[in-house]
Amino acid sequence: MLSGTKPRLSFWQIINMNVGFFGIQYSFGLQQSAVNPIYDFLGASPDEIPLLNLAGPVTGLVVQPIIGALSDKTW
Repeated sequence: MLSGTKPRLSFWQIINMNVGFFGIQYSFGLQQSAVNPIYDFLGASPDEIPLLNLAGPVTGLVVQPIIGALSDKTW
C-alpha cells in the first residue's frame, strides 16, 4: 500500500464487504423499532420521540464525514 495504488477488488470481495454493512443496517432497523416503547417508558412525550429517533442518524451524518476526512488525511 505504500506505492499509492489502490488494490482492485473483485465483485465477490465487494459483495462480502456489503453483507456486513447489511447486517449493521438490519440491526439498526430492529433497534429503532424497539426503542420507541423504551422512550415512552422512560417518560418521553409523544412529541419528543421523533427527535430522539433522529439524534443518532443526524450525529452520524455530521461525524462520519469528519472521521472519514481525518482518516484519509484530506483535511
